[in-house]
Amino acid sequence: MHLKYLRAFAVLAEELHFGRAAERLAVAQPQLSVWIRRLEQELGVVLFERSPRAVRLTDAGHAVLGPVLKTLESASMIERAAVLGSSAVVGQVVVGYAGASSRDVVPPLAKAVRAAEPGIELKLKSLVYGGLAPAEVASGAIDIGFARLPVRDKDVRKRVFAYERILVALPEDHALAAGDTVRLRDLAGEPFVAFPATIGSNLREAMTRLALEAGFSPRVMQEAPDSYAVLSLVAAGVGVTLTLSSVRHINPPGLVYRELAGPPVHLAAAVVWRGHGVGRATQAVLELFERIMPTPAEPGGRILD
Repeated sequence: MHLKYLRAFAVLAEELHFGRAAERLAVAQPQLSVWIRRLEQELGVVLFERSPRAVRLTDAGHAVLGPVLKTLESASMIERAAVLGSSAVVGQVVVGYAGASSRDVVPPLAKAVRAAEPGIELKLKSLVYGGLAPAEVASGAIDIGFARLPVRDKDVRKRVFAYERILVALPEDHALAAGDTVRLRDLAGEPFVAFPATIGSNLREAMTRLALEAGFSPRVMQEAPDSYAVLSLVAAGVGVTLTLSSVRHINPPGLVYRELAGPPVHLAAAVVWRGHGVGRATQAVLELFERIMPTPAEPGGRILD
């Protein structure tokens, strides 16, 4: 089996359209069809159902897709090792990141890895919520993840790299937006917009915890899947929310941020990885990340754990 046949299969399996797949591969569509037929002949199975309206993977196509992708990843590692030589660290590191709060984390890490360790391929995986990262690391689905404390899994190691202040987000015409700070207990009667409670959001858990400490249970009237959606709904007047200083760059019209009254409250952002069996490539990425984002001094106020 030629690698070009496997690459053609992988691209066509993703596009499910011969024209788009041929364009991505920079070949003529008839040539792509020849490669797919030859691969099918070598395997002795039909990989795609073809019709004038659609292209679909057969059961055999679904079965071989995973092994083909792993083979192509291995081939990529071989090429990197051949070019870079035995002195370089070569490998793939899967990094799980969560939403808008990773905006200032992933790009500098990717830049540092490319400059210092070109033999390492970073494969980015969106997790939506940081609370999912420790379990993903423990299961081996990702090598490194970005999460927020607390991290309770004993098989996962962690290092704090940032502290994020908890803020109040309000519609700009809200009565409480007139001041510079907002007392949490003054939000007791307000409708809240929040992340879903069952998905692993540390921020949702922190919001509930702080509200209960202030003497009320937050009345969540609308859930939304990410910070952009939550804050857009707040700007539209659907409700209020607690959010983090790391997403303050999200600024839809009609939204204002206010500090919580009293000592500032922080969530700690942490990088997490498996406590055992860490490969050279993963260790190299962790060391680079510590170099560009070292653990800061603890801020004044309260850190939720």
